[in-house]
Amino acid sequence: MSEKDDFDLQLFLPYLLNQAAEASSLAFTKIYKDRYGMLRTEWRVLFHLGIYGTLTAKEIGERARSHKTKISRAVGALETRRYIKRTRLETDRRVEALELTPLGMSVYHDLREEAWRYDQEIANQMSEQESAVLKKLLLRLSNG
Repeated sequence: MSEKDDFDLQLFLPYLLNQAAEASSLAFTKIYKDRYGMLRTEWRVLFHLGIYGTLTAKEIGERARSHKTKISRAVGALETRRYIKRTRLETDRRVEALELTPLGMSVYHDLREEAWRYDQEIANQMSEQESAVLKKLLLRLSNG
């Protein structure tokens, strides 16, 4: 017989953070998946281009902290839907600049409004002070 293990997984911070992230993103995932058939990495690529303008896949991967293979697949899917266009850089023909097409920009604006509304719904579940503290702490943890 072994002693009772007193490690409480439900209070393990990385587990809690993951559970909170999954729970809080489910409804928004449904919006971009149902409306535009996008996967998580695809909407992240779309949002990075919508927010920052022209970027390379490598730059998006670094900003989003995503593996280059996932970014590459997302770029291909978004290009197939005509949401983004690629342009080879004159300075380095191996690298492509990515930017949103007018259709991609329209999708980005639609989803940005949905994201803003959804963010407000989550924030409304707590006081303004709690929301500010939570964001501050999550930023601290994510910037390690």
